[in-house]
Amino acid sequence: MTSASLRDLVHAARVRLVAAGIDANEATMDAALLARHVLGWDPARLIAHETDPPSGEFPPAFDRLVARRASREPISSIIGRREFRGLEFEVGPDVLAPRPETELIIDEALATLEGRPTRPGVGRAFPGLSEVEDRPADRSEQPLIIDVGTGSGCLAICLAREFPAARLVATDVSPAALAIAARNARRHGVADRIAFVRTSLLDAVDVAASLVVSNPPYIPTADIGRLDPEVRDWEPRQALDGGTDGLDVIRALLSAVPAALAPGGWLIMEFGFGQAALVERFVRESPLELVRIVNDLQQIPRTVVARAAGSRQRITDGGRVAE
Repeated sequence: MTSASLRDLVHAARVRLVAAGIDANEATMDAALLARHVLGWDPARLIAHETDPPSGEFPPAFDRLVARRASREPISSIIGRREFRGLEFEVGPDVLAPRPETELIIDEALATLEGRPTRPGVGRAFPGLSEVEDRPADRSEQPLIIDVGTGSGCLAICLAREFPAARLVATDVSPAALAIAARNARRHGVADRIAFVRTSLLDAVDVAASLVVSNPPYIPTADIGRLDPEVRDWEPRQALDGGTDGLDVIRALLSAVPAALAPGGWLIMEFGFGQAALVERFVRESPLELVRIVNDLQQIPRTVVARAAGSRQRITDGGRVAE
């Protein structure tokens, strides 16, 4: 009797995951990823050896992980990591797993602080900023960036790598999340430039920032129970629940951010499906000036870019960062 090959076992796992209600394309990727996780292989090695029979230890170990995924435990929880913007981040039940759409915040940060072009045709711009200088930042400057609700630290860490001279403050109410973020920062070599602060929003932060970024909770409370099991049952509720209309934290953030920005400083913030009109209104009612609303790859309005009034000022090592 011929032993099953790695390809046979991965295919059977895919069939099992699809039967459990997982999208077919996702099931294909997850089955292969779980196999590589057990084997410790990269994609090329799995492809090169897919017709080989696996070692005796592989089938039971692989089967245990496939069973967890079939129960709708997210793949990131099973393997303990998630990729974001080409980097691997430790994740777990204490942090929101990074999503591809959140990479828009990094793109917009590069567009604002470095004057890089935004992707054409992906949102709405609001011209007519008053007396705001639009010159790109000088690479020799040391911008201060605040990441509110840092979770895994993916935004703060990617921004630290994109802006090697920048100093950053990353806040979160969860000590467990801050511990994960700090480990991720050490892993990616930027821990010396990020201060991790346990606080709600910006309460314990007294600085004049060039940029504030945030992916706040924005799911309406009543919608939490209708989320996919991978999100509803495995991700921290406080990172999801935005209150009755999903906008409680966004309103609070828009109230707090203007005092934390230097003149000409930026806010880049993610929001949820169907919330663009209200977010636009809230920004217009704040002291900030609305610059643009950016769509994600599905053409859903997803990210707002706003700016503090006044000409842009050089941000150096001045300002107190709470430790």
